Amino acid sequence: MSRARKAAAGAGGNWPLFAWQAGWVFALRSADLMAKPDSAAAELTRMALEKQRAFTEGWFAAGRAALRGENPAAVMAAAASPARRRVSANLRGLRKS
Repeated sequence: MSRARKAAAGAGGNWPLFAWQAGWVFALRSADLMAKPDSAAAELTRMALEKQRAFTEGWFAAGRAALRGENPAAVMAAAASPARRRVSANLRGLRKS
């Protein structure tokens, strides 16, 4: 298996897990916001900025992968990688609290 295929499979291959994690982060964050409505505005702003930052990082990572001549699966994996890292980190943090 080529290096690009391994990268695509490793970084972006497990979409069902990513969807499950994102769903749990959404559910746990929603419950937290409902429990603490006084801090919801600041938290929602922080979450929106976090998503914008991950999108921008993914956009640039996909561009770099495309310029290197990676295959489309590797480009897609590069684009999704920042969002995957954030979702995974958010889920770990929410499980601890």
